[in-house]
Amino acid sequence: MTTTESPLAVGSPSSETLRVPGDLLEYYDELVRSEVQRILADGADTTLGRVIARYPSRRGKGLRPALLLATCEAFGGDLRDGLATAVALELMHNAFLVHDDVEDDSARRRGQPSLHVEHGVPMAVHAGDALAVRAILPLLDQPRLSAHLVRRVTREFLDTASRTLEGQGMELGWRDDPRIDLSLDDYLRLVLAKSCWYTTIFPLRAGCLIGGRASVPLGSLTSFGFLLGAAFQVRDDLLDLTGDPAVHGKEPCSDLREGKRTLPLIHLVGVVGGQDRRWLERFLGRAPGSRTDGDVATMLELMHRHGSITTAQAWSQGLAIGARAAFGAAFERAVSPFHVRGIEQMIDFVIERVV
Repeated sequence: MTTTESPLAVGSPSSETLRVPGDLLEYYDELVRSEVQRILADGADTTLGRVIARYPSRRGKGLRPALLLATCEAFGGDLRDGLATAVALELMHNAFLVHDDVEDDSARRRGQPSLHVEHGVPMAVHAGDALAVRAILPLLDQPRLSAHLVRRVTREFLDTASRTLEGQGMELGWRDDPRIDLSLDDYLRLVLAKSCWYTTIFPLRAGCLIGGRASVPLGSLTSFGFLLGAAFQVRDDLLDLTGDPAVHGKEPCSDLREGKRTLPLIHLVGVVGGQDRRWLERFLGRAPGSRTDGDVATMLELMHRHGSITTAQAWSQGLAIGARAAFGAAFERAVSPFHVRGIEQMIDFVIERVV
C-alpha cells in the first residue's frame, strides 16, 4: 500500500499572500487534489485503482471544493475543518462525470478520452460506482467536528446526491420522451436539482455549517446558491455551442447532438414555427447517433436566427445580477472579509469562464 502525507501537515500559507479570486481558487484546488490523490493512493496498484484515478488526475475548474472551503473560512472555520467534506464532494463529482459520459456517450472529458472510451463501458460504470463509495469515506473520519455536526453534514451530502440523481433522471426522461413542451420554469426546476444543489448550494451550506458550527441560518445562502448555480449552468449551455473545444476539453455541440434540454434549445422550441418547427421535432425525435454534423449545424443556425443564444446570454447575465443582489444577505454574518471578497468575485468567474 502506498501512502503520502496530507498536504495540511505542512501548514497553510497566510490568506494575505493570496490574490482574489484566481490564486484562491488555485490554492484550494491544489489542496483538494493532493488530498484526493493521497486517498486514492491506497489501492493504486490494482486495475480498479488505476482506472478510478484517471478523472481526478485531470485538472477541472475546482469551483465546488473552493466554494465550500472559502465559505468555511468566511464563517470562521479552520481550513482543516472543511477539507474532508470538500474531498468527498470532489470524489462524488468525478463519479457523476464518469456516469454522465457513459449515459451521453461523450468521447472526451477534460481534453482527454472519456473513461468508457479508454476502458470500456463495464469498467467505467464500475469505476464510477467505486468513486461514489470512496466519496462517503472522508465524511466518516472528521475528528475535528462534533458527532452531531458530522451527521448533519453527511445528511446534507446524501440529500444533495439524491437531488442530483433525480435531476439527471429528469433530464434523461425529457431527452428520451422526447419532450417539446418544456418552459423556462421547467428548465430552472431541472437546473436546481441537477446542477445547482451540488455545484453551489451544498458547498455554501456545508461550508457555513462547518465554519459557523451550525449557528448560522442557511436560507439566504441557499437562495444565493441557486442563482449562482443557475448562472453556472447557463454558461455551460453556451460554452457547448460557442466555446472553444480546445479550451473546455469537450466535444463541440455535444449537448446539442444529444438533444439535451438546454436553455437555448428550450427557448428555440418555444419560438420556432412552421417548417423549421417540423424539422426541429424530427431532429429531437431521432436517436443521438443518427444526428449528423449537418443536422447540428442547422440547429445552431436556427438558434442564432431565432435569438436563442442571445437570450441565454441575457439570462446568464440576469442570473448573475440576481446572485450579486442576494450575496450581501447570504454573507452578512461572515467574519473573514478576505474570503467573502473571494466568494463574491467567483460570480464573475462563473459567467466569464471559458472552461
